[in-house]
Amino acid sequence: MRQDSGGAERLVGKVKWFDPAKGFGFVIADEGGPDILLHANVLRNFGQSSVADGAGIEISVQRTERGVQAVEVHSIEPPVGSDSAPLADFQDIDPEEMAAAVLEPARVKWFDKGKGFGFANVFGKPEDVFIHIEVLRRSGLADLQLGEALAIRVIDGKRGRMAMEVNAWEAALQDNKE
Repeated sequence: MRQDSGGAERLVGKVKWFDPAKGFGFVIADEGGPDILLHANVLRNFGQSSVADGAGIEISVQRTERGVQAVEVHSIEPPVGSDSAPLADFQDIDPEEMAAAVLEPARVKWFDKGKGFGFANVFGKPEDVFIHIEVLRRSGLADLQLGEALAIRVIDGKRGRMAMEVNAWEAALQDNKE
């Protein structure tokens, strides 16, 4: 663990679990120690409303009378092993086309975790973009909220436009700077 500029300790760990409905979850530090509270507001400040169980996470934490709490999220990596088998929808798509897909700014139109899918709208484009829950999980997310701002990589699949990667809104800003 190292100190960051605000006096909080910065560490790397894994998301033990996060429940968007409850508004919190817990992180386990790679170096051990007590569970670390991850509040939904801290995650929202990073630009996400959820995070997948098992996702790698770098956070700043503070020790309080009630335990250790995350105060800032610096990065999130999808769970290890999340790239295991390719989704059937992407099997017939040229890998060069997938690699060339750019991050596009979008908003969640609706997403139903129980059904395992939803749709988003890319700014300035009329058609919906399909988002599969497995794509979310592979992107380090667990759920999406209505109206949530995203940065997505979109390809034309068998059933129309599909997200192949979903990121926090800020990822589009960083991607465009590079």
